Amino acid sequence: MKNKRYRICFLSYRSNPHCGGQGVYIKHLTRALNDLGHRVDVISGPPYPELSQNIRLIKLKSLDLYNPSDLFRTPQPQELQSCINLYEWLSVCSMGFPEPTSFGFRAYHYLRKRIHQYDIVHDNQCLSYGIYGISRLKPLVATIHHPMTVDRRIAIQTAPNFLRKLQAIRWYSFIGMQIRVARKLKQIITVSQCAAADIHQEFGIPRKQFSVVPNGIDIHSFKPIPGIQRDPCRILTTNSADMPLKGLKYLLDAVGKLRLKYPIHLYVVGSPKPDGIIEEHIRQKQLQSNVHFLGRIDQHTYNIQYAKAGMAVIPSLYEGFGLPAGEAMACAVPLISTRGGALPEVVGNAGILVEPGNTRELVSKIQYLIDHPVAAEKLGQSGYKRVHQEFTWNKAAEKVIDVYSRLNRVRP
Repeated sequence: MKNKRYRICFLSYRSNPHCGGQGVYIKHLTRALNDLGHRVDVISGPPYPELSQNIRLIKLKSLDLYNPSDLFRTPQPQELQSCINLYEWLSVCSMGFPEPTSFGFRAYHYLRKRIHQYDIVHDNQCLSYGIYGISRLKPLVATIHHPMTVDRRIAIQTAPNFLRKLQAIRWYSFIGMQIRVARKLKQIITVSQCAAADIHQEFGIPRKQFSVVPNGIDIHSFKPIPGIQRDPCRILTTNSADMPLKGLKYLLDAVGKLRLKYPIHLYVVGSPKPDGIIEEHIRQKQLQSNVHFLGRIDQHTYNIQYAKAGMAVIPSLYEGFGLPAGEAMACAVPLISTRGGALPEVVGNAGILVEPGNTRELVSKIQYLIDHPVAAEKLGQSGYKRVHQEFTWNKAAEKVIDVYSRLNRVRP
C-alpha cells in the first residue's frame, strides 16, 4: 500500500497562513503530499489557508465572528435561521469558542454525500462530534499538535482575577468534546514524543494509537541572507497571540534587566492585543523604547529580520513542537529556547536551553551570547545543519503516508 496514490481530504477549522502552527502545517504538509503524487483537497473554515495551486480549497463559510476587521459582529436575522449559525452566535455571546464544534458539523454535512471521492480524511485538531461522524464513513487520521488542556491550565493559573478564571474555563469548554472524540479515533498523528506522552496522559489515549511525525521547516523560505551585519544586542521572537503559554512576559522582564547594561532591543513578529496583557506589561516596565512589534511581515522581510538579529529567543512555557525555533535555526540564527514541552526535541544540542518562566536564566544566557560572538556564530551554524538533516516537509509527508498505509483498508 506504500506506493498507493491517495485521494486525501484535509479538514482544518481555521488555517491562518501567517501565524499559528495549524495554518503552517496545512500549507506545507499538503504541498509535500501533492509533490509525492497524491491528490489533496482542503476543507477549511475562515481564516483560509494559502495553498499550492494544485490543491483545491473548499471554503466552508461560517459567521466568522473572530475576523479582526469586523470582530464579534452582530449577525443578520436571516443568518441565524441556520441551527449551526445560531449555536455559533450563542456560544460566542456566552464567552465560548464554538469553531471546532460548528466546523465539524458543517464538514460532516458537506462530506456525507461526497465521501466516495476520497480514500482517507485527515483532521487537523478539530476533534469535534462531526469529525467522529466522518470517521464512521471513511478511514480518518487526526493530527493533535499538543493537548489543549495545557493551554487551559496555564490560562486559569495566570488569570488575574476570579472572573478571568471563569472566562478561561468557559472558553476552553470545547476540550471535553475533543477528548471524547480523540479516544474513539483509531490513529492519531502528533508532532513530537513529548506531545504524544502528554496527550496520552491528559486525554487517556493508549500510546499504540499514536504515530509521531515531526513537523518540517520550510527551508526554501527560511534561509540565511549573506552580507547583513548582525547586531548582538538585537533579539527576535515570534508571538502570534497574547497567550500566557507563549511566555513573552518573561522575555520582556529579561529585556528590562538587560537594558541597564546593553543597548538591547527586542523585535516581536506579531502584534499585541490593544490594551491587552502584553501592552500593559510593557507600560508597567517602561519598555516602550526597547520593544518593537513588527506585525505581519512578508517572507523576505522575515528573513532580513533574522539576518539582523544577534539571536532568536523562544520563551514559551510549552510547545507541542515549536516551529519558530526551527525557523530561526534554518536561518542560522543563534537560538535560546526554553525546555517547555517538545522544544528540546527540536533544538537538540544546536541551541541554548533554559527553564520555562525563568527570567534570571534568560538574562544570563542572552548576556552570554552578546559577550561571546564566536560561540554565537557556531551555535547558529549548528542549528542550520540540524534543521536540514532532521526537519523537512518532504520527510514529514513520507511518514504521514506510512500512517495512512497502516490505517487504510479502503478500496483503491
